[in-house]
Amino acid sequence: MAASVLVDAGFLVALLNKRDGNHAWATAQAAQHPPPWKTCEAALSEAFHLLEANGTPALSELMRRNALQCAFSLADHFEAVLALMHKYRDVPMSLADACFVRMTEMAGRIVLLTTDADFRVYRRHSRQVIPCAFP
Repeated sequence: MAASVLVDAGFLVALLNKRDGNHAWATAQAAQHPPPWKTCEAALSEAFHLLEANGTPALSELMRRNALQCAFSLADHFEAVLALMHKYRDVPMSLADACFVRMTEMAGRIVLLTTDADFRVYRRHSRQVIPCAFP
């Protein structure tokens, strides 16, 4: 098992929305990689937006129980995140994706639970594949 489990907005939406096409996958991943999960503020913003009012209580509860932890400070890594966004501008790379790549660069053993296929393209430390679980 990975020492740190990172989760992006796509995973959170799939987990909390039973009508999402990736719900079964997200549920299976949640069982295989139990909380606490780490994320970033940009991904939380995306998840709250995508889940709308119906999903807000469940997402809020994950945070209240400390099952979902905001474990990244953009202020501390602003230049590195901007450099990643510039490097992958042709993809293009979102702010949340850049934060996750940076988080993987700072962590030892990790896995990122994501529905975003762009993570097949991104590299940590320029050359290393990012350990991800995809649907």
